[in-house]
Amino acid sequence: MAATYTFDVFSSLDGFGAAGGDWTGYWGKQGPELLEHRLGLYEQQQRMIFGAKTYRMFAQMVATAGEDSELFDPWVTRMRNMPATVISNTLDGPLDWPDATVVKGDAVDVVARLKKESDVPLRSHGSLSVNRALMAAGLVDRVQVTLFPAITGRTGFEPIFQGAEDFDLELIEHRTLDGRTQELVYRPTLHG
Repeated sequence: MAATYTFDVFSSLDGFGAAGGDWTGYWGKQGPELLEHRLGLYEQQQRMIFGAKTYRMFAQMVATAGEDSELFDPWVTRMRNMPATVISNTLDGPLDWPDATVVKGDAVDVVARLKKESDVPLRSHGSLSVNRALMAAGLVDRVQVTLFPAITGRTGFEPIFQGAEDFDLELIEHRTLDGRTQELVYRPTLHG
């Protein structure tokens, strides 16, 4: 049986994965229920999948973050300590990540092989261009969007689905966290 693959992403209401200006991580909207839920998502053993750009961003954030940074929220620490595959034709190991390996090649080929071989679920947090390609190839089983109550029209960057194919989405789970943040989990299928 093939391992499931979850594309896990944070978003503002207008579809941006991040924002500049005076916005902080989580758009300043994190609360105890969100953080506890995120920690629970990472209790189960999983293999993380990252593209080179996301890996570099995470590694740089870890290197420059202070001890009180939200980067060291317990769920992020747990995610960082899970086995990880970084798909890159430009990076070489060893990586500054506890249990990460670099795999060269096309992301679609790498993830198709991992789905067949892995005995644990696969999860990617971020890695937008990699996940858009994996969705187009039919390799993403679940799209998990944590939707923060913010519109970042002027300062938003990293549009999550810009350039993606068209998809129909079947809602398979949803919850409200801290009375304001929505988590929506969909099963994607190519439209048409």
